[in-house]
Amino acid sequence: MKKKLVRSFYPKKNDLEDRWVVYNADSKVLGRAASEISSLVLGKYSPTYTPGVPSRYFVVVTNAEKIQVTGRKQTDKKYYRHTGYPGGLKETALRDLMKKKPTEALRKAVNGMLPNNSYGRQLQTNVFYYVGDAHKHQAQSPELFEKR
Repeated sequence: MKKKLVRSFYPKKNDLEDRWVVYNADSKVLGRAASEISSLVLGKYSPTYTPGVPSRYFVVVTNAEKIQVTGRKQTDKKYYRHTGYPGGLKETALRDLMKKKPTEALRKAVNGMLPNNSYGRQLQTNVFYYVGDAHKHQAQSPELFEKR
């Protein structure tokens, strides 16, 4: 009796097709939304997920300004940056950041959950953030994300 040889599938970059997904962030919690978006971009919801192979997933995040946080994070959560000069440490509360740049908090959270290397920087370009429901990617006919 001859055994059937089972081969595993290791996808190459050209074997995968582009997939566009719309993620509605309306009334979602910041960290949970960021982890779902980063998993989408990494391709972890795909049956052909392979670490290190770009997934060809593109995520369009709508209503990014309507993201929610729990507890007292609106005032207590701080974002830090440095100007490069002595004593140049600047801090911004989440509430102030959301007033100035409504999509920035979600972008920072998603980028923090992606790999910190060139692969992660490449994946960051596959996420598009929009205030409100309107976006300019209708031509790609994106599908609506529903958690399985």
